[in-house]
Amino acid sequence: MKDLALGALDAVAQRGVSYADVRALETRERDISTKNGKAGHVSSSESAGIGIRVLAFGCWGFAATDDLTREGIASAAALALEIARAGTAAKKTDITLAPELPYRETWASAFAIDPFSVPVDQNLGVLLAVDQELRRQPGVSLAEASMHFERRRQVFASTLGSLIDQTRVVSGAGFSALSYKDGEIQKRSYPNSFGGQFQLKGYELVEELQLLENAPRIAQEAVALHSADQCPAGEFDLILDSSQLGLQIHESIGHPIELDRVLGSEANYAGMSFLTLDQLGRLQYGSPIVNVVCDARPAHGPGLGTFAFDDEGVPAQGTDIIRDGRFVGYMTSRETAAAVGQAQSNGCMRADGWGRLPLIRMTNVSLEPGSQSLAEVLDAERAIYMETNRSWSIDDKRYNFQFGCEIAWEMRRGKRIRMLKNPSYSGISTEFWNACAAIAGPEHWTLWGVPNCGKGQPEQVMGTGHGASPARFHKIKVGSAYGG
Repeated sequence: MKDLALGALDAVAQRGVSYADVRALETRERDISTKNGKAGHVSSSESAGIGIRVLAFGCWGFAATDDLTREGIASAAALALEIARAGTAAKKTDITLAPELPYRETWASAFAIDPFSVPVDQNLGVLLAVDQELRRQPGVSLAEASMHFERRRQVFASTLGSLIDQTRVVSGAGFSALSYKDGEIQKRSYPNSFGGQFQLKGYELVEELQLLENAPRIAQEAVALHSADQCPAGEFDLILDSSQLGLQIHESIGHPIELDRVLGSEANYAGMSFLTLDQLGRLQYGSPIVNVVCDARPAHGPGLGTFAFDDEGVPAQGTDIIRDGRFVGYMTSRETAAAVGQAQSNGCMRADGWGRLPLIRMTNVSLEPGSQSLAEVLDAERAIYMETNRSWSIDDKRYNFQFGCEIAWEMRRGKRIRMLKNPSYSGISTEFWNACAAIAGPEHWTLWGVPNCGKGQPEQVMGTGHGASPARFHKIKVGSAYGG
């Protein structure tokens, strides 16, 4: 892989570019799912290729190939340069990059059990046991369970002199129970919706999640929701579990702080951002207890946004995004950092494969733990406590939102009074975060993995991380999304 990367770099550097970098990747993936007692999907795939990015004539050029012969790489290098030359027809200004040092490093994420050492039939055995336990509950109409494993090795080389070899191992698992009755579907997922929990770990994550042990409770809740009261509509104190709060962070903080959105280069796919440049250092994003970081460093935890270097060869960093409620930082690239006068990128460029250009992507955007106990977070005179995302909607500036959850409870002074079905809440991003009244401490903090974040055209699907503890928000609009 290193020889391939260096050979590709030589092929393009000889063509007189002002800068070039190369990413040589090899990936292996395994996906397993079950549905109502049968295997639903079992697949294994491998991929290898190389992406070449050049800066020439003041423009970017990019080309990629899975033809890893000398001729194939030379052809891709020539195409990248030709694309850069073609860009001059629409160029307004030359692209400038913030400076960066060269690095020569090797890094691999930690894991205890290589997930690819565990046989597929053992994976299926675990999932089918969970499936059987879910369907043991009368009223469960559909049981689904899944696992996902990935190993990705990438070698990055640049004309700065960097040569960086990184290997990341990702595991994920989860299940859901659906119950159909009287024209209504209720669903409960564990440990999170949209596939479960995903982290930079090995097969040990599957064992840590205790899937089989939690299956009876999840199945019972899915069926019980049919008999639960409809979530009331009105203004209530709202308590979110850490998984739902992770998605709230993703949509109402993570996407708006992507500086390419702010500058307009992502407007065509999913809109821009309300966080215009004049807001930096001035906007009161949240209440004084709200502190959010963008942190890709391994010390932050085994998140899907954890690495040693981004796809521009910039070291992983921890950046304050919101400090004491004040908006203080964006996620940047070398190009966008230079465009707004910052001295250096904070290392947020990533691509979902060898055939795609890197974009600014969320790393681990996390809400720091608070100083309250969980009992203090729950201790409201009357509150609605919601768990596990069901649906989401947010406008193209990431400002007005509405979320639905799978299940809720009415709370009175920390005690669950009744189960509620079809819960939802809505608001405006800054008003919501300014309403944050309590955040539980570090013992309740979880780093959740979101494996399906889409961005770019063609779309790139990327994994991101979001750490959070349960939190309470004052006077939030609840219950308007679903009819009674």
